[in-house]
Amino acid sequence: MKPYKLKYYLLALLLPALLISFVVSPNNQSKEIEFKNGAVVTAHGEASKVGLAILKDGGNAVDAAVAVQFALTVVYPNAGNIGGGGFMVYRSAKGEVNALDFRETAPAAASKDMYLDAQGNVIQNLSIYGHLSAGVPGSVDGMIKAHAKYGKLKWAVLLEPAIQLARKGFKITSMQAREMNKHRSDFIKYNQPGHNYLLKEGDWQEGDLLVQEDLAKTLELIRDKGRAGFYEGITAENIIKEMQFGKGLISREDLKNYKSIWRKPITGQYRGCKVISMPPPSSGGVCLLQLLKMVEPYDLKNMGWNSVKSIQLITEAERRVYADRSAYLGDPDFYKVPVEEMLDKTYLKNRMADFSFEKATPSSMVKPGNFGIPNKGMPKKESEQTTHFSIVDKEGNAVAITTTLNNSYGSHVFVQGSGFLLNDEMDDFSAKPGVPNLYGVTGGEANSIQPGKRMLSSMTPTIVEKDGHLFMVVGTPGGSTIITTVFQTIINVVDYNMGMQQAIDAGRVHFQWLPDVVQYEEIGVDSTTNFQLKQKGYATEVRNGIGRTDAILRTPSGLYQTGADKRGDDNAQGW
Repeated sequence: MKPYKLKYYLLALLLPALLISFVVSPNNQSKEIEFKNGAVVTAHGEASKVGLAILKDGGNAVDAAVAVQFALTVVYPNAGNIGGGGFMVYRSAKGEVNALDFRETAPAAASKDMYLDAQGNVIQNLSIYGHLSAGVPGSVDGMIKAHAKYGKLKWAVLLEPAIQLARKGFKITSMQAREMNKHRSDFIKYNQPGHNYLLKEGDWQEGDLLVQEDLAKTLELIRDKGRAGFYEGITAENIIKEMQFGKGLISREDLKNYKSIWRKPITGQYRGCKVISMPPPSSGGVCLLQLLKMVEPYDLKNMGWNSVKSIQLITEAERRVYADRSAYLGDPDFYKVPVEEMLDKTYLKNRMADFSFEKATPSSMVKPGNFGIPNKGMPKKESEQTTHFSIVDKEGNAVAITTTLNNSYGSHVFVQGSGFLLNDEMDDFSAKPGVPNLYGVTGGEANSIQPGKRMLSSMTPTIVEKDGHLFMVVGTPGGSTIITTVFQTIINVVDYNMGMQQAIDAGRVHFQWLPDVVQYEEIGVDSTTNFQLKQKGYATEVRNGIGRTDAILRTPSGLYQTGADKRGDDNAQGW
């Protein structure tokens, strides 16, 4: 081939890759929105409006968080909840930090083999759908504890917006219409005959009004009676009737005895920033700090965003972190979690000692670290249908809450007469060690079912400080992708100097040790990079959106820059 023809031939080959690189480049400007006095970012516009109204009425970040949590129960029923649970990370304007665990617990009648048949085999879908999949809900107790410790406004004021949204109704989005139509048959299958929650004649359409009168009455009971309005009285009796109908396990004593727990946050440093995140029974905080510490010795900025080298580094760190997660993370009230050992600087440096940019390390060659504790096997993967919201008030108090029912619409069981969905969080336990769950991930003893135990989670609500000041509030849904999504959002800001919306819009990759496949969003990895990764021995596959991050960044000028994930209906409000 003649030289001038070769030049144009090579240009023709490279041009598509160059165009793709331009499209996905983080240098493409996302629209950054900033507010002076505070901000609320949630999965639904109506919930964000509620949070902002509370802030404007003199409420603080915790007041707004409580109001948003109950509003999401109404306007985001597939993940917002009073029938589920979650985690909260809090930082006051003065730098005080705290973490609230309102994760669900296993009923007292739960047992290790409750989802196995007589031959010891896992019964398909028993831990995913229906009454037996529900753990004891923690959201209401959690919000009551959070408000009692930090709230300013009266409890009743915080419940009223959700009550009005339930009673008067709100217009559903096109995404919500599609989701409710998709789940219609399961709503019918797993509920008592004649129920009509989230059902209508014909299909739901964008703009339809969703009215939930029974849910409004339940919220009024919580408004008027506090904890007793949910864990006792009419609502508790309705939950027990559901358990009797569907052979579930939650008892009156389970409801009465449930307690959310204040825990000491996991904290660590990354490039001069202080990272504050959720401790076990969330695996999120420990794994996030492991990832950050593993990549810190490397110059990510020089490598380039989502370059071959940066994706290699991130993937190999994730490979080792998720191997550790498989063996050593669980409910700290039932299992000794070696947090200090897992975050030890020397240990993490040694974990990366055999990493090479020349080729991939097969996951079969990477085992969990050795802390003198028995290797318990891989914990189960959570559903990706969770939700997160971030709030900062005028004084600078910050709240990050991630909350879930587990699968989209949880167990699909509505509490008749009370109008809310129950979770299917029991599926987050390991039904049987060594047996893959619905998502192809095997289970382990550290996360086995025990009465009163909290199931392992990947939820990673996180707050970041810089130079002693609030810097970032971040979190996401996404099951096992939560940790890697929060991780990438942080490095996008810290290492690549992205704005908040830009950091969220940027394409993502995910790796979790097993399966040994690098997953990526199509907007995150161009064809040339993908080819080069395969040449180095990485199996790759494109997938739909990874996570739905809602976050707030405090700029050097003191403004609050919001980021609402365009992968969903997420919305930012501020003033």
